[in-house]
Parts: sequence; structure tokens; C-alpha cells
Amino acid sequence: MKQFFSVYINVIYVNHPKSTIPDYYYFCRMTKVILKKKISQRVMNGHPWIFANEVNLTEGDVTPGATVEVYTHDKKFVGKGYINPQSQILVRLLTRDKQETINEDFFYRRLQGAWQYRQHLGYIENCRLIFGEADYLPQLIIDKFNDYFVIQTLALGIDVWKPAIVAALEKIFQPKGIYERNDVPVRELEGLPQQKGFLSAPFDTTITIKENGLQFLVDVENGQKTGYFLDQQDNRRAIRHIVKGADVLGAFTYTGTFEIHAAHYGARSVLGLDISESAVAQATRNAALNGLDHICRFERENAFDVLKAWAREGRQYDVVMLDPPSFTKTRDNIQKAITGYKEINLRGMKLVKPGGFLVTSSCTNLVQPDLFLEIIQMAARDARRKLRQVTFQAQAADHPIVWGWENTQYLKFLIVQVE
Repeated sequence: MKQFFSVYINVIYVNHPKSTIPDYYYFCRMTKVILKKKISQRVMNGHPWIFANEVNLTEGDVTPGATVEVYTHDKKFVGKGYINPQSQILVRLLTRDKQETINEDFFYRRLQGAWQYRQHLGYIENCRLIFGEADYLPQLIIDKFNDYFVIQTLALGIDVWKPAIVAALEKIFQPKGIYERNDVPVRELEGLPQQKGFLSAPFDTTITIKENGLQFLVDVENGQKTGYFLDQQDNRRAIRHIVKGADVLGAFTYTGTFEIHAAHYGARSVLGLDISESAVAQATRNAALNGLDHICRFERENAFDVLKAWAREGRQYDVVMLDPPSFTKTRDNIQKAITGYKEINLRGMKLVKPGGFLVTSSCTNLVQPDLFLEIIQMAARDARRKLRQVTFQAQAADHPIVWGWENTQYLKFLIVQVE
């Protein structure tokens, strides 16, 4: 019987040239992953990651990218997910429901549910449609820009289902275009190549979106990440009162979104700094697009160097805004990240006039909120400045936070008055 079943599977796969790899997996007897007796409480509390050192044994063949069932040491069902022996995270769970089948309809339902959630919150035009683990689709990122979508499949097990994900997007949204931004090194850890390109008919990859009454160009082909940082869209509104009539300095400006918001909200002058020449060029275009290029100007500068020099010169601004990139992706370099955040905020504070405001962010998920606030306080002590908190926020709500899953709470956004 076992031999007949094996032959039956091969016949199905060969005779259906349009069959995807997931179709093949669906017909296979599902491999079981048995966990050790002592495992992280994180797993039992619902987190979808199963590390290789938490597994006691596997029953059945292990096919990279295939769906497997996970059980406790005493054979209690934990969930179903995809497996990859090449990754330190051996299994990433997709469901805790034993009766749920992982197939094309599964991904359609998950995307439909995620879209309904965003609609309830008012994120309709532009949003992060899928935020990986927080939307119960580990390592899948989908950003929606008007009628265009950008996809990242960052693990083998989710990359296998890319055709099903694209089909679901087409069914739900009838999009004008879908683009793949898988040109990220993390895919290599999963044995996947870096790549990018169209998953639909080709389209102009520089599109225009609206945010808070402003327009911004999004380069989905060559911009950072998926082309635009949607996670700060709510936080950019938070500066509207403190920048009125102010001289504003922004560092790590990227495409100028915070700076252009400052000008829109009534700043007297705005200077944005970024080390990338292409970012400065796009920020300049964005300012002109909104008719604010007479208030905003952008310069190519290394923020670490120039802020230190300007502090020595005694320059000061009413508002200083800092939005640096992540300083580390690994715990091995966490101390360097702490030092970097302290240093850049110390320099920023020294440039704020007494009674002015510091706007600062961190997108390093390994620096949790309490630690970030501690770093800011350390910087204030060294700068001999007193702080009064105005607001402390996370990422926009279209990037959901699941309590207890630290990797879903990554962005910290702080405004303080500096005395």
C-alpha cells in the first residue's frame, strides 16, 4: 500500500504540469515534529517560532518548505507550519487548528481577514496588509500602495506559497500591479536567492501616494525595504503642533517624509540630512511635489559627523528630528546599538534650544521600549539636559503588536521637550 501511495503521488504531480509544490506536499503524509519536554514557554503561549534546539525528533521525511505537524513531547498537538532544516528556526507555525488545511484557500482567508482588520481601523489607501507573524503568516510582508502591492517572502516555507498569495491578492483587490522585493540577505539564510521583479504585468514602479494630505513618490523597485516606510504614517501627524513657526532639523531623512510634514504643519524652515544622494534627490522631489520646496531643503551629509560638528559650533534649532536605520539585527551587537542610539540622541539634544523638542525613533526590535527610554535618559544626563515627555508611541496600527511576541513591537517613537 505504501509503495502504491508513492506512485500515486508521482503520477498526480507529473500529469498536472500546473501543479505547484504545495499541491505535492498536500498529498504527502504529513511529517511530525516532536518537541522536547523542556521548551520555551513562548511556544506554548502561542509564538509561531520553533527553534531547532527545541525539537527532540521528527517522524517522517523532512522536505524543506513542506508543511509539518508539531506535537509536544507527550504527543499533544501544537500546530501546523512549514519546516526548513537550513534555518535556525526549524518550524514556523501557520495554524494551531488541527482541522485546518494549509492550501490556497487558507492563504485567501488569511489575506481577506487581514484586509478586513485594516479597513476597520481606517487603513484603506496605503497600509501594511500583512505584517508577518502578527498576521499569522510568518515571514510574509505585503505593503499596499493605492492599487499596487509589494511582496516579500522571507522564508522558504512562505516562498513556496507565493503563487497562492499572488492569486489571493488578485482575487481580493484586482490590483494594477504586484512587485516582488526579495532582494534581501535574510533569504540566503533560508537557502533562497535574492531577487526582485514583477509578479504581474509590468508597470511604472515609481508611484504617487497620499498621506495626511500630502503626496509622496514611492520607488517600489529601488527604494529601501518595499519603497516607503508606512510604519511612521501615524507618528508623522504627532509633530503637527510642535513644529508651527519652528526652525526644524531632520537627520536620516530618507525621502523627506517627516521634514515635509513639518513644513506642511507650519514650520518656518526645514533642513533634512541624509548620507544617500538618491534619498536627498527624492526628498527634494517630494518637497516640490507638495509645493514646499521654498521651506524644505535637503543636503547630503553624514549625520553622526555633522551633528557633532554643529553642536561644537553652537547651532541650535527649535525642533530636531532623528529617524535612524536599525543599528543591529543580532543580539551579538546589541551593545553597539545602545552606544549608537545614545550617541546620536546626545548630539541631537545638544542642538535643541532650551524649551525646544526632540523627536526620535528606533526601529531596532532588539531594543525594547524600556531600554530605549533608558538610553534616552542616559543621553540626557550626559548632555546635562532635562526632558519632559510629550508622547511615546509604537508603529502604526496596520503593523499589529501581539502581546508577548517581542518581534512584533519594534518601532519606538518619542517626542520630548528639552530644557
